[in-house]
Amino acid sequence: MNKTEKLLNLLGLARRAGKIISGEELVVKAIQTGQARLIFLALDAGPNLSKKITDKSNYYEIEVSTVFTTLELSSAIGQSRKVLAITDAGFSKKMRTLMD
Repeated sequence: MNKTEKLLNLLGLARRAGKIISGEELVVKAIQTGQARLIFLALDAGPNLSKKITDKSNYYEIEVSTVFTTLELSSAIGQSRKVLAITDAGFSKKMRTLMD
């Protein structure tokens, strides 16, 4: 199992643990309130969504990862989503180590 598969499995685990916020508006709110620790943005997300999430994340100094497509993110968490926010420090730390 490579790092990408481990990361996708970890996303599924975080989803089941209730440590993921998904959907554009909820993720933006999580960024603004300081709940979001790490953002996953789909590679194939639209330009408006990409700009909105990247700008907010840069302002609030939250890392944005664009390593997965919409299909990969959606299948990992079992919902059709283009953007996810990880709210747990432990999950985000482990995910960062897998991305390096």
